[in-house]
Amino acid sequence: MLDQKNSTILIVPGLRDHVPDHWQSLLEARLSAFRSVPPLETNKLDLGARIAAIEKAIDDIDGQIIVVAHSGGTIMFAHWAQTHSTEKIQGALLAVPPDFEKPLPPGYPAIEELRENGWLPVPRTPLPFRSIVTVSENDPLGDIAAVSALAGDWNSQIVNLGKVGHLNPASGYGNWPEADVLIQRLIDQC
Repeated sequence: MLDQKNSTILIVPGLRDHVPDHWQSLLEARLSAFRSVPPLETNKLDLGARIAAIEKAIDDIDGQIIVVAHSGGTIMFAHWAQTHSTEKIQGALLAVPPDFEKPLPPGYPAIEELRENGWLPVPRTPLPFRSIVTVSENDPLGDIAAVSALAGDWNSQIVNLGKVGHLNPASGYGNWPEADVLIQRLIDQC
């Protein structure tokens, strides 16, 4: 069990939003204090709407926050951090960011769709809080070299998870106990 001290965990899901058997959903069940950015009902690719939802979730939290973002949620959160006050953010676990600057597999948005909805360019300035970026050696949405370079630009600690695909149910991940360890590391560093 995580020792959250006085921190609230803010879950920022990816483009597929909340999936019941996803590790983020299972993590929520183990947390004593958490909030989750709600899914968009319409125009799910609208980055501005996603950033507004993150800002509202943060505004609704009293005290310090540890962000736990997955996939497209990591990019949403990086965009949010460029234009909003980050004083409440103690740290962020950014799990397997996608490489939105290269074509994604079928079933995912095209580069032009991402550009039209404000996702590109992906922010590359250092994040003003502690962060851990996890990378996968066989992620179909993000080449390890490209994602590692992005993590370097964000001034994030990089944790190589090995061959975990996109760290989602399709890759065999429901529960992901290492998330607890990495979140606790961020909490303990504060």
